[in-house]
Amino acid sequence: MREIDLVYRTMFAELGQRCMDAQFVRDFRIDKVDGTFSTEGVFFKMKVKDREYWYHKGPTADGRKQTYVGPVSDPEITQRVEEFERIKDDQKARRKLVSTLVRESGLPAPDRFTGDVVEALAEAGLFRLRGVLVGTVAFQCYAGLLGVRLGGSAIQTGDADFAQFHAISASVEDTLPPMLEILRKIDPTFREIPSQTDSRKSFAYENRDRYRIEFLTPNTGSADHDGKPAPMPALGGAYAQPLRFLDFLLTDPVRSVMLHRSGISVTVPAPERYAVHKLIVASRRQDDDNGHLKRTKDVKQAEILMGALVGTRRHTELAEAYAEAWKRGPSWQEGIAKGLSFIPDRRLFEIMDGLASGLAEIGEAPGEYGLEATAAPGPK
Repeated sequence: MREIDLVYRTMFAELGQRCMDAQFVRDFRIDKVDGTFSTEGVFFKMKVKDREYWYHKGPTADGRKQTYVGPVSDPEITQRVEEFERIKDDQKARRKLVSTLVRESGLPAPDRFTGDVVEALAEAGLFRLRGVLVGTVAFQCYAGLLGVRLGGSAIQTGDADFAQFHAISASVEDTLPPMLEILRKIDPTFREIPSQTDSRKSFAYENRDRYRIEFLTPNTGSADHDGKPAPMPALGGAYAQPLRFLDFLLTDPVRSVMLHRSGISVTVPAPERYAVHKLIVASRRQDDDNGHLKRTKDVKQAEILMGALVGTRRHTELAEAYAEAWKRGPSWQEGIAKGLSFIPDRRLFEIMDGLASGLAEIGEAPGEYGLEATAAPGPK
């Protein structure tokens, strides 16, 4: 596990705050100046019969053209134009931060298409509506958050997964634009993939290159719901696939930044929950070629994150997530133990040693969680 230099960790933290501020402005823009005009264009004044007016010149659906904004004498219009220019300048500065971090720190950036997908959903309001980025695309966002370098093979993917609690989707009283409309602005070949249990509903979308986007939600109820698309009122007509163990993953998510263009503020699972969840998921993979490939990736991601959490002295956070999952019962304990068994012995010893220390520090007996007390507790 290699930590990145402090200067880059500081830059990443600053970028995260600025991206979050920018996302807030985009989510809650309230007038024509903020909502209509591209930051790639410019505002300028034009004098007509001794009065000055604001115009905007920039890319539109009809190409580059001038658009009337309003009189310079209107203080609200002028204030919004000035604010817009400030946002534009900040966007340029954030692009420079992203470029520096990718080029010099070794932090991972998504492929351009994945970045465009996440950016489009972020701008549509997915994270404002408490959606969470999950899966390997989320894993890529932990490097800057933890201040470490991640293994290259564990961050490759050809899909993007998003999740939301059904109760949240039903209660926020807001929704994204139609999901297919959002995705077709990125690639017009996107289409709905009908569910195998109900062809009228879809929780997955795919383009001609087989890039797949899926929406997920926890299943904490009857097994009858497994695999059946769940209606999600906030997801612009998309349904979601109910999955076991997902409620653990989505509890108390955190903010990070995807290093794409000027940075994207994203919500991802807490890294310690992601790691423990991957152990359980790995234990449930089918014993076929595809299942083995996915299991290998699951285990590698869990191993990397657990090692990073132990190595950066965040072992108590890992221990708290581990203990919570273990206390959920025998099926969880079986999944965790089986998942751990896939980790190579040398790395497993380091991780279990860190976990035992973390459990002791939070007042838990490691032996009650399938671990030996290999380290003495530190100060509380």
